[in-house]
Amino acid sequence: MEIVTFNEQEIEITSVYFRNDPNNQRLESFPRRMVYDGREYTFLEESWRYIVKKGQEFIKLFDVSDGQTQYRLRLDPSNHWTLVGMKAYA
Repeated sequence: MEIVTFNEQEIEITSVYFRNDPNNQRLESFPRRMVYDGREYTFLEESWRYIVKKGQEFIKLFDVSDGQTQYRLRLDPSNHWTLVGMKAYA
C-alpha cells in the first residue's frame, strides 16, 4: 500500500451529502465530490469524520474513498478545504 502526503493543497468540494448524526438526530454534511488537479473525484458514502481541537478552533477531518484511493480532507473554520493526504489500495 503506497502512502502519499501533501503540503496542504487546497481543493474544491463540488458536492456534499447529508446523513443523520446518531447521537442527536441532526443532519451532518460529508463531501461527495472534489476537484483536485483539474480532475473531479466522486466519493463513496462510507466516510469517517473526526473533529480535532487546535487551540480555540475546531477542525474537521474526513476520510473518504472513491473505491480505489482513500483521501484525508480537512475543513477549517473558514470553510476552506484542504487535501492532506491520500493512500492508494494495493
